[in-house]
Amino acid sequence: VQLQASGGGLVQAGDSLTLSCVASWRTIGSAAMAWFRQAPGNQREFVAGITWSSSSTYYADSVKGRFTISRNNAKNTVYLQMNSLKPEDTAVYYCAVSTYLITWQDRASYPYWGQGTQVTVSS
Repeated sequence: VQLQASGGGLVQAGDSLTLSCVASWRTIGSAAMAWFRQAPGNQREFVAGITWSSSSTYYADSVKGRFTISRNNAKNTVYLQMNSLKPEDTAVYYCAVSTYLITWQDRASYPYWGQGTQVTVSS
């Protein structure tokens, strides 16, 4: 499984960005997917997750109400719409695929990871 994340960039506080992650796996529609992020000096942290049917989504408290995760299984793509960005959202954002979800936040749930896309929010 290969994951290709894109859409990062340099924006100002309050701006919006949409990240995309395309998966090479044809059966991606049966997997839960998630976004994580990692800021310099910090551990990689969970941001948002979505079930295979899009029936359930889950967000970290720090992004709830500002970020929206969605997916298009026909395009093997998951999205992260980020609104009202803050400087503390600055990080490398990674998409991940879960074949067996332990918990959304547990990185052991995700055997497949994308290469990351940089998001920088200036104040």
